[in-house]
Amino acid sequence: MTTYPALIERPPALPADRTQPADAVTIAGLTKVYRGGRHGAPKTALDAIDLHIPRGSIYGLLGPNGAGKSTLINILAGLVIKTSGTVEVWGIDIDRAPRQARAAIGVVPQEIVIDFFFTPRELLELQAGLYGVPPSERRTDHILATLGLADKSDAPARTLSGGMRRRLMVAKAMVHNPPVLVLDEPTAGVDVELRQQLWATVSHLAASGTTILLTTHYLEEAERLCDRIAIIDKGHVVACDTTAALIAKIDEKSLTIILDQPVQVLPPRLVALGLELAGPGRVVFHYQPTRTRLAPVLDAIQSAGFTVRDLTSEETGLEEIFLRLTGTAAGT
Repeated sequence: MTTYPALIERPPALPADRTQPADAVTIAGLTKVYRGGRHGAPKTALDAIDLHIPRGSIYGLLGPNGAGKSTLINILAGLVIKTSGTVEVWGIDIDRAPRQARAAIGVVPQEIVIDFFFTPRELLELQAGLYGVPPSERRTDHILATLGLADKSDAPARTLSGGMRRRLMVAKAMVHNPPVLVLDEPTAGVDVELRQQLWATVSHLAASGTTILLTTHYLEEAERLCDRIAIIDKGHVVACDTTAALIAKIDEKSLTIILDQPVQVLPPRLVALGLELAGPGRVVFHYQPTRTRLAPVLDAIQSAGFTVRDLTSEETGLEEIFLRLTGTAAGT
């Protein structure tokens, strides 16, 4: 097995007797202002945000493009210098002990960044060397087995499937055994099967004690995996709660009903129930799943002499959720 010497001094180890913090990440008043160009105005990417990510949780961070998620992650990773506020990773202030703080976190970027001519084993050994992990303390085989890559450990990375490459990125972030792992849009642009595989990987890591910070655009993903969710919009935290409580706040869906008949006008009874005609034979029903039963609505359609050919249910879009949550916050 090829090994690589330490290329940089190893970050100071976390004290073995350190009491594990209640919050894996604590953020208070975090602000980041990017200076404008020669003639541009300064841009506030994060505006005095507060977040507490409990130890051992899967914490979802949602937000549209440009909301400030990447800036937050880069500050945690030590890649961007904050303007003000305090940040602690595993109880370590990133200003007072930056190297220790970086040693406590692993970041998996959205982009796949690997040398395709190396094998997974070689890539992990190289990454461990960059972090200054001595050969005797490296867990290369264990990490590869944990992420289902043991049988591909000596195959060139270019031969791996898309899902395996994603898992290899996670493996690289784990070589220094960080207690906090950041996954930045891990399922962006992947197919359903790969998404299911990555969900299983995230759940397995959390069950083993790793705190996960997951950024995603997919509400379904956050709802299924995360214990708590924070939503960032334009540098502000517009919502932060347990997943169950947040989902209850966005209790809204739409049902599209395709009728066999090319209906041009809905009977008053169906209109009174809240059904809207979106086109000949195409009816849309907006409703709250926790308060509305669909059976009476479908019975009313049938009683009106119509036959349902197809049904499509759709969650409220993330942008619509932001608008509603922001409006609610402004009114409180």
